[in-house]
Amino acid sequence: MAHLQERDSNQKLFEVPSSSGARQYLRLNKSSEDSQLQKQEEPTNRKSLKAALLTIPRRLLRGLLKVTASKHGLKFAHTLREALAAYAFNLVGIVAGTIIASYAGLFKLEPWVILVYPSVVSARGVIGGLFCGRLSTALHLGTILPRFLGNTKSFILLFRAVVMLTLEASVGMSLVAMLLGNIFLGIPASSFLSILSVTVATMALALLVVSPLTVTVSIVSFKHGLDPDIVLYPIESTVSDLFITMIYVLVVNLFIQGGISGKATVGLVGLALIFVSSYYLVRSIREAEFVKTVRESVMTLAFVAFIVNVTGSALGKIAEVIGQKRPEIYTVYPAMIDTMGDVGAVVGSTATTKLALGTLKSSISSIRSHVAEISGAWAASSIMYAIYSISSLTIQGLLTLPNLIRFTALLLTTNVAAGAVIAIVSYVVAVLTYQKGLDPDNFVIPIESSLADSITTISLFLAINLFR
Repeated sequence: MAHLQERDSNQKLFEVPSSSGARQYLRLNKSSEDSQLQKQEEPTNRKSLKAALLTIPRRLLRGLLKVTASKHGLKFAHTLREALAAYAFNLVGIVAGTIIASYAGLFKLEPWVILVYPSVVSARGVIGGLFCGRLSTALHLGTILPRFLGNTKSFILLFRAVVMLTLEASVGMSLVAMLLGNIFLGIPASSFLSILSVTVATMALALLVVSPLTVTVSIVSFKHGLDPDIVLYPIESTVSDLFITMIYVLVVNLFIQGGISGKATVGLVGLALIFVSSYYLVRSIREAEFVKTVRESVMTLAFVAFIVNVTGSALGKIAEVIGQKRPEIYTVYPAMIDTMGDVGAVVGSTATTKLALGTLKSSISSIRSHVAEISGAWAASSIMYAIYSISSLTIQGLLTLPNLIRFTALLLTTNVAAGAVIAIVSYVVAVLTYQKGLDPDNFVIPIESSLADSITTISLFLAINLFR
């Protein structure tokens, strides 16, 4: 009996309660336990939730900044790398500067010789800039093919327009050089024929040498995955400056010191350009693309003709200040104006391509989307200016630490003053011409390259006076 009571007692002990009272008891116990656990965990949960809510926007912002910084950083690095590689060709400009320094006495033969030199360099820059800008954009769009033979009609019409514009630029630059030279330097009107003959002959020979090279660089760079907007004009302009300096010295020597035969040779070269230009004009006068290119470019040349002669006047002032006592400045001068023109070309040409592809809004405020290209192009130019300082002083046998510090400071001051203006001008011209329905490539590089020559020369003049 006792055994049965013990078994019943054990069964009741382990039996799952089924009554409502028991269920309520268990529910109360569980609620009490949950309440205690909740009280223990509540501070931690609230703290975790608050931390999570604060962490989410921080992480999102950090991630956005990281992506943005990475995107612009990569674009900056890409622009800096390719621009620096292209600007390295400007070291060839040191050779051109050395030629000028060696033939500084040549500028004393006739008063118009120093005035015309920046004009022919800038005029060639205008034509080369237009050619490069149109080629690089057309290669991206596919309207011109990366090959020499069997190219598109657009390529043929573009080349004919370049020949025609070479003649127009030569005549325009000569007229304005004569006008300003007569007003400010007292050059007699009888010198106009001499200025015209030398300018046309120099431009004609430069066209014959430089244009095939421009096409070659555009094709090779495009086929090898490089961006023609970044590398084409810097390379073309550097080689162009070297050749046009050599050609100009040759033509001036031939014209002034070659007697009647020298003058006749120079005149025949100019007549050849006139004949070829007239032939292309007759063949292409009914082609809308040809007419549009020539018409819009004439507008640019009319503006540029006055700007480049400001460069000649400023260079004349520099010559008065330093005479022949600072050969390192003559040596570095072509490379400086060339590099600053390259900065504007990279900024403007990349902008025109992005506008044509629809990846850049045609507004001035959208310059924020172009900061990577601007800063990359400008940083590369600063590096090159420092290299020019070392190279020029070494060539002239003046490389000492005090000279290096002083001359580098002078060049970098010039770079900062000119670079800010050129970058903004290039971008603004690209956007405004696009908004007006014009072809930006007919305006951007021609305008900025001529302004770059003038602004760099004026900035150099101011820096020279600052560091005297």
